[in-house]
Amino acid sequence: MHNFEEELTCSICYSIFEDPRVLPCSHTFCRNCLENVLQASGNFYMWRPIRIPLKCPNCRSTVEIPPPGIESLPINFALRAIIEKYQREDQPDVLTCPEHSSQPLNVYCLLDRQLVCGHCLTIGQHHGHPIDDLVSAYKKEKDTPPKLLEQLTDTHWTEVCLLIEKLEEQKSHFEEIVQSEEEIVLHYFKKLNDILDLKKDAFLSAVRGVRTTVDEEYSPQIERMKEIREEQLELMSLTTSLGEEESPLKFLEKVHHLRQRVQALKQRHLPRIKPLEIYPRVGQVLREEWSRTEIGRIKKLMVPEIKLSPQRTQCDPANKEERKAEFLKILSIFILTIFSGMLMLIFLFNEHMLPILNDMSSVYFSEGSQSLYHTFSSNIYTVKETLCYIYHMLKALIWDALVISENSDLK
Repeated sequence: MHNFEEELTCSICYSIFEDPRVLPCSHTFCRNCLENVLQASGNFYMWRPIRIPLKCPNCRSTVEIPPPGIESLPINFALRAIIEKYQREDQPDVLTCPEHSSQPLNVYCLLDRQLVCGHCLTIGQHHGHPIDDLVSAYKKEKDTPPKLLEQLTDTHWTEVCLLIEKLEEQKSHFEEIVQSEEEIVLHYFKKLNDILDLKKDAFLSAVRGVRTTVDEEYSPQIERMKEIREEQLELMSLTTSLGEEESPLKFLEKVHHLRQRVQALKQRHLPRIKPLEIYPRVGQVLREEWSRTEIGRIKKLMVPEIKLSPQRTQCDPANKEERKAEFLKILSIFILTIFSGMLMLIFLFNEHMLPILNDMSSVYFSEGSQSLYHTFSSNIYTVKETLCYIYHMLKALIWDALVISENSDLK
């Protein structure tokens, strides 16, 4: 079967013939392969005005291609029919290329150590790679499985097993931590919700208690006022209907009775509205007091991003010493800068302003003012000398401290 497959394989592309064409020397090749050979030979013309010479890849004899080009060469119909029948048959031992459909994997690439088809060698990613036939490659690779088995049973895989156990152990450990964290979150917010529910019920109870007090305060008074109002309306109706009474006796009797009722109604005690208010107001309490508590800040707090990160190390004492030494250096530079600025100002004042003030004092000021001026100038010199002395002392002390800190860093 393999020898039969070789007969159906193009000697240029090492693949099953596609559109086989016959040269005048009777050798058959794929049409595309002949087109590539013609272009590579330099005898390819756009209009093909004359016959084009071509050297056969097999017998190396020079043949002439008709002006239309490779397309005019006769098709090997018998070979094409055999190929079609061969491809239709069930061939369990034949593997086809996954990149070039229907092309058998009949060549072994020595560089990549894998089976390839003819198209992979000519136009694919294995172009130009060294190749070998299947039988030779099979003999060379026959001893490979024991070597691979040896590689699969060395100490490396023991480390893989240990690493798997370690990873599973860490995973189980962190899963337990995550489960514990979830329980803590649920417990915390359940407790928080319980507290908030209690406070809410307390607030609502207090507000509803105020409602009861308001009802007890105003409802009886409103009822009494409604009774007075109803009696007023009743007396108004009776007074209106009194004008229809024609009997003097009855009229005078009714008038006397109505007069008494009106006077009694007007003399009834009216409640005085008390200047009451509800205090404190719940909204004010929630805004001014409750919003300042931790519960009020929960809304503004951001939930942190929780992730699995490398374990943090404890603070190194050496880092503390380094930060301390760095702080001393910065503080030393700051102090020296301040004293340098003060000395510079005193020197400038001494060199420029004191002579001017001396001349002005001799001309414009009295003897008492001049003596005061000389006292001031002498004090200026004393301050200058004192500052210079302090400056040099600080410089020496700071220099010693820096040397000590650098020596400690070196250690």
